[in-house]
Amino acid sequence: MKMDSIASEMGQMAGTSAAKALFGMAPEELREVAARMGLPKYRATQLGEALYKQRAVSVQEIATLPLEVREGLAAQGYTVGLPEIVQAAKSVDGTERYLVRMTDGETVETVWMPGGDGGERGDGSEAAVEQEGEFGDAEDAVEARTQKQIPPLRYGMTNNLAGMTNNLAGMTNNLAGMTNMGDCGTKDGYKRATICVSSQVGCAVNCQFCLTAKLGMRRNLTAGEIAGQVAAVLNRQRVRIGSGRGVQTPSRINLVFMGMGEPFLNYDAFMHSVHLLRAMGIPESRMTVSTSGILPAILQFANEPVRPKLALSLNASNDAVRERIMPVTRKWSIATLLAAVRSLPLGKREYVTFEYVLLGGINDQPQHAREVLALLAGMKAKVNLIVWNPGPGIDFQQPTPADVAVFHRMLIDGGIPTFTRRPRGRDIYAACGQLKRTTVPEPLVEIATG
Repeated sequence: MKMDSIASEMGQMAGTSAAKALFGMAPEELREVAARMGLPKYRATQLGEALYKQRAVSVQEIATLPLEVREGLAAQGYTVGLPEIVQAAKSVDGTERYLVRMTDGETVETVWMPGGDGGERGDGSEAAVEQEGEFGDAEDAVEARTQKQIPPLRYGMTNNLAGMTNNLAGMTNNLAGMTNMGDCGTKDGYKRATICVSSQVGCAVNCQFCLTAKLGMRRNLTAGEIAGQVAAVLNRQRVRIGSGRGVQTPSRINLVFMGMGEPFLNYDAFMHSVHLLRAMGIPESRMTVSTSGILPAILQFANEPVRPKLALSLNASNDAVRERIMPVTRKWSIATLLAAVRSLPLGKREYVTFEYVLLGGINDQPQHAREVLALLAGMKAKVNLIVWNPGPGIDFQQPTPADVAVFHRMLIDGGIPTFTRRPRGRDIYAACGQLKRTTVPEPLVEIATG
């Protein structure tokens, strides 16, 4: 089944963007532009480097092109066409949430996480090795301290997770040897950052615990709009990819396609964006795509010669519970999805990530942990536990710290590498499941420190 037919079946609308936006064009398309203007091929190469390496924001600033060429491009209606950051909110933990506007006025949200959120740990990637080598268990101890900085949301969420990680095996509060807490993103001087990228305006999958689901589905993003979010954020943060000499650190950027939308229901544009991002200097080994479980796309993804890491949003240990919170399960069962994931060719150190949002009293009990262990038995799998991030109008409860600790411990004891993701930007609606196209600034909650 083609991805276009899947999109139609799920009720998506085709993306619309400026026809003459240069950002998003593949090398062959840029060569066609050059040919139509009577320019030599090397001008197309220069144009590509200006768009993706230098991240130019206007045709006029592409200094490698002669003035008459720039004027000619402008006269024919060509623009760079990068999305525009029109609003920003900053969390007490350093996370920044951006409202990003496309050329047609539609908006999505993109998140900048200095220091990352620990989501790569255990997946065998270069990014994971960096985190584990730099911090080890001490990073988890910092998580407990960072939790105390996150204030309650105004609709009554209580932040009772502080110190929870002390109950988990191997986690201590000994910070000896950690000379720069900024490496974890709590202060300036971090060594890496993660950008959470959206793939659609809204979402058609309708996961019941997610604020994005309340938006419904408006349209797909183009490849240029997906990669353009990254370019816009990097320009704002003044980052030079790969040089090690960013005007501000870091130069090591990880990407997670975990923002608004289901990437695998916009498969072709998503995969094209991967190649654009590689042209920007971000290797696919530093990218992770999260899917709710779109079977034909998973099978196609397994055959891609160049692909990011895969994360499957499992979120339940059996079909009955998963269908209740993720209606897409009615189409593809857990067993069917796991069979498809097993077809994914993995490197020696590579693991598939299974994301599991813990919902109080629904999927967070010991019997659920035992079922997860049975489902993932024999797989090269790691589990990222995500304590549910509340949102207005969503009728779920956070799990207790004790239930989170027991669930985590049971998976570890069962032989599954397991990590509890630390929430980033919860106070500004930037955490997992909280993106909702906020259109007015929301004041941050002031908290006492010390």
